[in-house]
Amino acid sequence: MTDIMQSDDIERIMAIMERAFDPVFGEAWNRRQLTDALMLGNCHYGLLNARCIEPAAGEAAAGFFLSRFAYDEEELLLVAVLPGLRGQGIGESLLRRFAEQARARGAQRLLLEMRENNRAEHLYRRTGFTPIGRRPGYYSGPNGTRLAAITFELSLR
Repeated sequence: MTDIMQSDDIERIMAIMERAFDPVFGEAWNRRQLTDALMLGNCHYGLLNARCIEPAAGEAAAGFFLSRFAYDEEELLLVAVLPGLRGQGIGESLLRRFAEQARARGAQRLLLEMRENNRAEHLYRRTGFTPIGRRPGYYSGPNGTRLAAITFELSLR
């Protein structure tokens, strides 16, 4: 997975984004947010197909990650797998690729933030991330509830 964007990568990411995030939580990005982030130069992404390999040009993707690099840290901004393909190792493969690429860019630690009760927590823990902080009431939940943000870290040292 390279940072050389193929012409259909935005379309493939958006196709996953639109199906993978529950609209109740408002976590999906719109096309403008995605393209603006990628134009900054310090944001990176990766795509995998259902076989956990980089999809060929024109081939549908099953999952993606989006990250931001700064100094010696890289933050996972988004990771998503199509709902019908979850539980098949794609998410774990995406996180491992994210870590490999971040390490190659010089990152010494990875960070991510998730809302409490996110089903992906077991995936993050299984791939070595550990919780390091909590912000109560950060995210909006269903019916006006407030959910904590939990920050996770993975050392690459």
